[in-house]
Amino acid sequence: MTDVQDKAALTREQSDEALQGFVDGFASPPRSPVLQWPSEHGLEYEDITFPARDGLPVEGWFIPAPGSSKLIICNHPLGFSRSGIPTHLQPWHAAWAPSGNGFEVDLVPDYKILHDAGYHVLAYDLRNHGLTGAANGGVVLHGYTENRDVVGSLDYVRARFGAREMAIGLFSRCMGAVSTFAAMTRFPAAFDGVRCLVAPQPVTPRYIARRRLAVLGMPDRLDDFNTLLRLRTSVGLELRVPQEWAKNVRVPTFLYQVRGDTLTDPSDVQAMYDNIPVADKKLQWIEGTTARWDGYLEFQRRPQPHARLVRAAHLALTAVTRAIHTGHRVEPQGTRPDHAHAGPPTRCRSRSSSHGACPAQFGP
Repeated sequence: MTDVQDKAALTREQSDEALQGFVDGFASPPRSPVLQWPSEHGLEYEDITFPARDGLPVEGWFIPAPGSSKLIICNHPLGFSRSGIPTHLQPWHAAWAPSGNGFEVDLVPDYKILHDAGYHVLAYDLRNHGLTGAANGGVVLHGYTENRDVVGSLDYVRARFGAREMAIGLFSRCMGAVSTFAAMTRFPAAFDGVRCLVAPQPVTPRYIARRRLAVLGMPDRLDDFNTLLRLRTSVGLELRVPQEWAKNVRVPTFLYQVRGDTLTDPSDVQAMYDNIPVADKKLQWIEGTTARWDGYLEFQRRPQPHARLVRAAHLALTAVTRAIHTGHRVEPQGTRPDHAHAGPPTRCRSRSSSHGACPAQFGP
């Protein structure tokens, strides 16, 4: 074998090793710890455990708003926990900083905003994330099994409050959003009476895999990736299909997404939006950044320069989300300055299929 052939063989061997490493991380990303707590924001809360629809114990917080008849159920993105992701620390920083997402995302201020607006808040860790147990061989299936956790959260709320009328909304982020789409497909009756869905940055795994393979210098190996993924998890990309699951959403829905997100493609979220078969829906584009993490922080950010400050701690969810629609961001009371990412200011552009939006249906 010539030197050139040796180098080519070595390059292929290195490519195979990198591909297997990517598959392993895709199937079982490092768990993010629960680092922030509601008590840091002056919130009383309960540690709770409830069964997913298949019996898996799911860990979470219940943050009560005494006397309220409104409740928001929150889950989280891939690789996060209910409190966020410490991407300013290793090993998460090394994994995400190259895509411009090397800063921390703390989700607890979102719960402060919602609580101060008069909502009970249930926030939980999806299976194989945070403090929730391992399931399905410890692999992440992007909604294919995580949908059972979504339905379990609804079962828990209804059991806790019994026959009492409770207005329920869902705040489902990224993989949590596609898991909600999948749950609406598999367990449609569980969503009877749910008022709305706010779904930041849902994503189809195929799009992320394609983008990451290109960055790794292997743009032609998506089929090889999918073969290895099926061998590792039993569930290939062809079964992880949030664009199809979106066709079964039956509640008023608000999507928002960083348009220039380097980890995916805007056509993906656009297709999900187009497939949602309800009139009362809205898609919000976040402009001026390429960092996906900025989309997760949009709910709690400061307003743009010259924008009217929205004091979210005194507003209902309708007004909070309307602030995002109009390009305002929210500065939650009690947010520590060192948790803010000093990234580029973002701008918002929206597209709506009706004059209403999901939170308007949820009520003040």
